[in-house]
Parts: sequence; structure tokens; C-alpha cells
Amino acid sequence: MVTLSTAPNDTHSKLIGYLLWIFGFLGAHRFYFGKPVTGTIWFFTLGLLGVGWLIDLFLIPAMDRQADLRFQAGPIDYSLAWLLLTFLGVFGIHRFYMGKWGTGLVYLLTLGLLGLGVLYDFWTLNDQISIKHAKRGIFS
Repeated sequence: MVTLSTAPNDTHSKLIGYLLWIFGFLGAHRFYFGKPVTGTIWFFTLGLLGVGWLIDLFLIPAMDRQADLRFQAGPIDYSLAWLLLTFLGVFGIHRFYMGKWGTGLVYLLTLGLLGLGVLYDFWTLNDQISIKHAKRGIFS
């Protein structure tokens, strides 16, 4: 299993957060840390015209801690899933990684349902993974 997190209970990575921050004027890092509403605002306002984006440079450690407390750890690596979604989302690679073969194939054949499915995943990927981890814990 490939993991990009540094500790067993560390669900998100500051390093990946900062990498996505480079594209932060589009809200990528905010979506990654489980803040879809502000991620969407950043997307439509280009990071609050760059001001919010710059301030986030200093807020990423706190966003990382909050995400680590909020989401459940497990075998699916949040950071890897987010990198796959961010850079290959229209091909459904992140869904294949999470074991969602059917919707992964649908995304592959429809370019992420013409982008709408990718947008849905930007809003819900953290919860999808956390729920999958919780279900695994119940049945193990």
C-alpha cells in the first residue's frame, strides 16, 4: 500500500496541502482539507482575489490538524486519492483506487460525467473515504 501521510493517525499531509496551495487560488487545498464551501468560494473568486490564498499559506497547519481530527484513518490514503482526483479525476483513477470500479469506469468513459462528477468528488471525497474506513472497521 502506498501512503503519503507521515503518521498512522495522520489522515492528511501538510506537504500535499502546500502542493495543492500552489493551485490554491482555485481552492484545491481547501477542498483537500475538507472545506468545500470555502473551496468553492476560492474557486469563483480566485482565492478572494489572492488575499485569502496568501493568508492560507499560514493557515494550512491548522487546517491539517482539523482534518486529521475530523476524518477516520484507514487503508485508503487521503493524500493519494486527492492527488489522483486533482490531476486525473476526469479519468476516474481516484475511484479505481478507492475500489469503486463501476463509477471509475463510468468516469473513464464520460470524462468524469463531463466534469460534474469530478466537482461532486471535490465536495465529498474526504467523507467518501472516511465512510469507507468506518464501514471497514464495523465489519472487521
